Amino acid sequence: MTDRHDTSATLPWLRQGTDLLLSTVDKLDNAAFAEPSGLPGWSRAHLVGHVARNAEALVRLATWARTGVEAPMYADRAQRAAEIEESAAFPPERLRAELHSTAEDLDVALAALAPQEWAAQVRSALGRAIPAAEVPWMRNREVWLHAVDLDTGVTTADLPAELVDLLLDDVTGMLSTKDGCPACTLRPTDRAGEWRLGAEPRLHTVTAPAAEVAGWLTGRAFLAGTPALPAWL
Repeated sequence: MTDRHDTSATLPWLRQGTDLLLSTVDKLDNAAFAEPSGLPGWSRAHLVGHVARNAEALVRLATWARTGVEAPMYADRAQRAAEIEESAAFPPERLRAELHSTAEDLDVALAALAPQEWAAQVRSALGRAIPAAEVPWMRNREVWLHAVDLDTGVTTADLPAELVDLLLDDVTGMLSTKDGCPACTLRPTDRAGEWRLGAEPRLHTVTAPAAEVAGWLTGRAFLAGTPALPAWL
């Protein structure tokens, strides 16, 4: 089973997901940027601006790992929110260009890390200590799921199967620590194993294709008969 620090898997997925996101955005006409995304309260311009700013934030983590000089993703949540709102007002041409350039900058920053530097400790936006090897996984979640959020026809079924499995591992672990998390057994119909959500006793069983279960867990899909979930991130 691949884990989220296995860059031999997460880096190729990252490049594949970035290509999908960039091509999806490049197909949008200018008027489409002002239309709603799949995320409540955000236009597609908000979404594209956020992904560009996220790449810049992850470059800071990669630079921190390489140089040893602390460089947090954001000063605080207010800075992150302000950057997204500012970016959402940019013209579509600028948003497209920045989405491409920041993705390329992140690719270069990750490629510059020496093998031992992937183990360097940095911090996520939530303040969690992580090795730099987790940065590609963090970006995978951004590019793949926000490609879905653009609401142009991409779904979680377009994610690589092993990435879906790792997403199920990641999200069930995070959700299970949150207040209000329902106790469920997740039995994807196209997988041999199962995942557990919440504490014992698990009163609900969720059965659907793995990609649909991942969509439900991350708030990107509706599954009939399932309990309400707390926010994942």
